[in-house]
Formats: sequence, structure tokens, C-alpha cells
Amino acid sequence: MGMYSYISEAWKRPKESYVRGLLWSRATSWRQGPTVARVERPLRLDRARALGYKAKQGVTVARVMVRRGGRRKQRLNTGRKPSKMGVRKYTTKKSLRWIAEEKAQRRFPNLEVLNSYWIGEDGKHKYYEVILLDPDNPSIRNDGNLGWIAEPQHRGRVHRGLTSAGKGSRGLRRKGKGAEKIRPSLGASKGRGK
Repeated sequence: MGMYSYISEAWKRPKESYVRGLLWSRATSWRQGPTVARVERPLRLDRARALGYKAKQGVTVARVMVRRGGRRKQRLNTGRKPSKMGVRKYTTKKSLRWIAEEKAQRRFPNLEVLNSYWIGEDGKHKYYEVILLDPDNPSIRNDGNLGWIAEPQHRGRVHRGLTSAGKGSRGLRRKGKGAEKIRPSLGASKGRGK
């Protein structure tokens, strides 16, 4: 097996491999640090490379912290049954990974999100690494694999649900029977017949 295979196997079972100690030692500093932090190199090199990361100009990796769990909504103080207040058991339609990508995009508005992956979690937060590209950098524009992101139709792709995490949350992983009304979007197919 090559080096990437060993890294990949270790991350498949992070609680049983060296990854557990790695995450345990770093989680405190992650928690106390900023929500979106630029990192020098990816923690999961195999996953980053598989998703398009290259160690070159114009490619940036950011670690993002997202709070776990469902929505936090204020309790109403006007008359309602407690069960109808809509405070508990509400979850977002977006995945936490998609939310992490959007946070990274807002922190680096001149870059575009390519993809992201999970790197750890604790009792309160989940942590993701997000790969971002600079569409104006010549080394990205002239790259045969990454140059497409410089085209104008890919501007703000993460906010339109066009990344991998966004497409998953929009239901676009499903095809065929039972998935007729999810393309091109739920809103666009609202008026279709039964």
C-alpha cells in the first residue's frame, strides 16, 4: 500500500487509529481559535488530494468550526401550547458541511469553494476543512483540472448549492423513481402535477 492508502485507512476508523490522539491534542486549540482559520496544509492529505487540492499558488485550505445539533430558537412569550411554540426538534435543511463551506466563502469573498471534508468533532462543534480557489490567479486559470472555476457561471457557487455538500442537501444524489420533483430545484418543480 502507498502512503495515501495508509492515511485513508486510518481516517476510516479515527477512534481506533493514531487519528484519535491527533484530534485530541488539537481540539482545544481549535475550539479556542477563530471560527474560520486559514491553515498551511491539509490535515487529511489523501482526502484533500482526491477532492482537487494541489500545493500551488491560488489554492487555500481553511478550517471551519460549526456548532452541532439542531436550530436554536427563542422561546415565545405569547400565548401558545408549549408543543406549538416551535422551539425544539427543528433542524436546518442544510447540512453542517454546507454551512461550513458558506462560512469559509464569507470569510474569503475573493475565493471560490471547491469542496470540503470532515476532520473532527467534539461535544459542541464539528470541524471541516474547506478547499478554496482563487479564480483570478493565473496558475488556477491555466490549470487543466481547476481552470473551470474561473468561468463566470461559477461565481458564488456555494451560496447556490452547487458544491458537493449543497447538491447532497438539495436531494440531487437521488435519481429515477421517487425523485421526479427535485430537479432542477424544489422551488422550480412546485407547480408540477402529481
